[in-house]
Amino acid sequence: MPVSRLRRPPCTLRAAVLTATVALLCILTPTAVSASAATTGTSAARHGGANAEQVPGMDVSRHQGTVDWQGAWDNGARWAYVKATEGTDFQSPTFPEQFQGAYDVGMIRGAYHFARPDTSGAAVQAHNFVDHGGMWTDDGRTLPPALDIEYNPTGGDVCYGRSQSDMVAWIREFSDTVHELTGRHPAIYTTTDWWTQCTGNDASFGSNPLWIARYAASPGTLPAGWSDYTFWQYSDSGTFPGDQNWFNGTQEELEALAKG
Repeated sequence: MPVSRLRRPPCTLRAAVLTATVALLCILTPTAVSASAATTGTSAARHGGANAEQVPGMDVSRHQGTVDWQGAWDNGARWAYVKATEGTDFQSPTFPEQFQGAYDVGMIRGAYHFARPDTSGAAVQAHNFVDHGGMWTDDGRTLPPALDIEYNPTGGDVCYGRSQSDMVAWIREFSDTVHELTGRHPAIYTTTDWWTQCTGNDASFGSNPLWIARYAASPGTLPAGWSDYTFWQYSDSGTFPGDQNWFNGTQEELEALAKG
């Protein structure tokens, strides 16, 4: 199976963000947050968000294998997303261990699905996701399910051969199906560049939490329909295993999101 969590801007953009990314890792990695701040979610600077506080987090997939969850917790991570599924029939073999490992150390955790709009309709992928890890529970420790919709991992057409209207319909079908099955609108992981190119910068998904990916000193311009982000993935390496993220709010707000 191709690597399914690219987490990078297109090649033409990487050189432009390299300097900013290196600087960001010095400024924003959770090692720069004090021990008390790591616990409360307080940060000295927001770097592009409206709130004065944020909570460090991470996301992982099978590529991280066995994760040192205690080490991540000790270094300040308080939440995690774990890849559960991809496409119509793939289930991550490391998902059960990783999902439970995050829970065992006290993290709030959620599951994500890597979208493959080139292989099927959205409803069958939503069912694969919910049936294999994407079901939300109101235990106060489970984040909303998440849809990872981004650049084509096969290197083919970046929009998976779908028109902008077709892509919007596909995402809507996935979101509606997950909402019907779980009671939660899934978070949407994407980049502003991909969203603009492949949905025409559609503005109709504002009820879905936004998980923006941008490896720079700020989240930058957000896709249409969102006035702020919920999660920001700012690097694919750093203090924690996997990708480095912020939750845009306090620990209490993170817990409220989990509770629904």
